[in-house]
Amino acid sequence: MRIADLHGRRVAVWGFGREGRAAIAALRKQLPSLPLTLYCSDSEIEAAKSFEAALEIVGAEPDANALRRFDIVVKSPGISAYKPALLEAQSHGVKITSGTALWFGEKPDERVVAVTGTKGKSTTSALIAHLARALGVRTALAGNIGMPMLELLDQQAELWVIELSSFQTGEAGSLALGVITSLYEEHLDWHGSRERYVTDKLRLADVSRALLVNALQSALVERTAGHSQRLLFGQVDGWHVADGWIHRGTRAIFQIERLAAPGAHNALNACAALAALEAIGLDALGAAHSLATFLPLPHRLQPLGDRDGWDWVNDSISTTPLATLAALESLHGRAVTVLVGGHDRGLDWSPFVDAMSVTPPHAIVCMGSNGARIESALRAAQVRCPVTRVDDLGAAVATAKIQTPADGVILLSPGAPSFDQFRDYAERGRRFAELGGFDGASITGIDGLGIS
Repeated sequence: MRIADLHGRRVAVWGFGREGRAAIAALRKQLPSLPLTLYCSDSEIEAAKSFEAALEIVGAEPDANALRRFDIVVKSPGISAYKPALLEAQSHGVKITSGTALWFGEKPDERVVAVTGTKGKSTTSALIAHLARALGVRTALAGNIGMPMLELLDQQAELWVIELSSFQTGEAGSLALGVITSLYEEHLDWHGSRERYVTDKLRLADVSRALLVNALQSALVERTAGHSQRLLFGQVDGWHVADGWIHRGTRAIFQIERLAAPGAHNALNACAALAALEAIGLDALGAAHSLATFLPLPHRLQPLGDRDGWDWVNDSISTTPLATLAALESLHGRAVTVLVGGHDRGLDWSPFVDAMSVTPPHAIVCMGSNGARIESALRAAQVRCPVTRVDDLGAAVATAKIQTPADGVILLSPGAPSFDQFRDYAERGRRFAELGGFDGASITGIDGLGIS
């Protein structure tokens, strides 16, 4: 669907986050006289009036009857496609689209690499863009990583690197290359079940002329075996990690300790990025040295520095238990107190608990709405380290200061969303920095968003 197809139709926009605002702006630019109804939260009404005076604004979530007033609904990614009101409206002929779908409708012939995955998608996307730019390729970095694609609708790039969440993979158009970094359990509240989450993630394969997947994930390899142009990273005859180096086959290319982004998983993300460049015909070997100048993404295993004798690491972006395990692995050998817990969306914490039973950190502090559930599981497993439960992040940091020895690490890697206490992971990460004695306001956005 193109934006021009909305002319003369009854159109609603659902959601007034950055994606919703980008959709309104794009529609207004091409169809300035099109009547638009916005559904947003009651707290957003005044901001919406300031943003666009001509909007009809409803400060409430629409039900099916409200949605049936429209021909087309442009929804934001955070609104589940499986909401009963949306499904019922669709059954009555209402078309549901999104900023992602509209961008692909407007840009059907662009050279696009789209990246998804439970873990690693943001870093891999940023790495691909960074390395492509190092080769002199005019590259766009956008999507779920922090810049809606519609904000760049009128701009030109030789290569579009787009991060897609599981909410967006079913909305993508034709791709030169799809990249799937990993596949674990997440976002069950949006998708409704693990199998539906996996199915939605793998929709990326359906629109990708070539598909690059992680060879270390057997289930992912099996589920994508039928793709006619499937490529793998992480195996010994391609880009992989071994003996402290990133290799291309038998050739050692880049020493892992030179990566600013720590951890074996980030070395694997670098392999994914290099394999992606190679897959679209760019000089991956020539770009590899530029891994040394890549800036780690904020809130992703971000070293804040030393304060009061402890090293502080901000991994607030961690919203799954498996992401927390990866963070702990990157700090193996250190005395780590890890802060876990947040909004409870029903994820299975048993892999985390099992790992803590074998290789526990120095201490675990459980917090937030699922803190009690995590604590209970850890105690039932008789994990051999101090386990403490507190209500909120402030209390968690205070407890960590008491429990962590000198030269130890205080790690925020919650394994859960922030919505029980904060607006988003970035606000949580900045607050953690402030509680540690750092300037939270200095943690800015992701380097490299947009086109350059």
